[in-house]
Amino acid sequence: MRINKFLCATGLCSRKAADEYVSRGEVLINGRLAVLGDKVSKHDSVTLKGEKVNLLSVDDVIVIAFNKPRGVVCTANAQTENNIVAFIGHSSRVYPVGRLDKESEGLIFLTNKSGLVDSINQSGNRHEKEYRVTVNKTITESFLEGMRHGVSILGQTTHACSLIAESETVFRIVLTQGLNRQIRRMCSHFGFRVERLQRIRIMHVPIDGLAPGEWRDLTADELSPLLNLVVDKNSS
Repeated sequence: MRINKFLCATGLCSRKAADEYVSRGEVLINGRLAVLGDKVSKHDSVTLKGEKVNLLSVDDVIVIAFNKPRGVVCTANAQTENNIVAFIGHSSRVYPVGRLDKESEGLIFLTNKSGLVDSINQSGNRHEKEYRVTVNKTITESFLEGMRHGVSILGQTTHACSLIAESETVFRIVLTQGLNRQIRRMCSHFGFRVERLQRIRIMHVPIDGLAPGEWRDLTADELSPLLNLVVDKNSS
């Protein structure tokens, strides 16, 4: 893999920061100065600022589930006010898997394993995400059917999805896409405005038991299928 991806996969830095380390001459591969674009294998010795670095082992992988409150921004950029990483204050370097927009709330993963971020975020993998949505007026059957069968937004038609009404103004929806502000745009297409949007499940992990602003480590049973995504991707 490329040297910046390798350094990112150690959990020590982002790819952008890795490029900066390489540019400053702080990275060695088998004793020689690394250059941007260099590739490394598991047999190579890589040092950063004089210290040997290794890919994360399974025991070192961190994945947490966080119930994001409204107003928290899903970025690892330390310059962004109320960013998710600073809000959580985890002792290890973790970054969000995907995003929820600032006005939305609910379940999001954070991890120190870059390959996991890529595997979950790739739209072609069609991983389910479930949301509870409150809108500004009474839900109609034509609205539900229109949402289920696909909506034209951002130059494409959304995938067919599962949708069920919970009350006159609240519905649950299961998506396998992650288009920008997808649910808000879909609702707007039918003349509805989203008043509250909460993600309540990612794949096999529900938000149950997490109050807004709380986080927890994933259990071994929850983590195993996620790690298998990375194994399957690397072996394909």
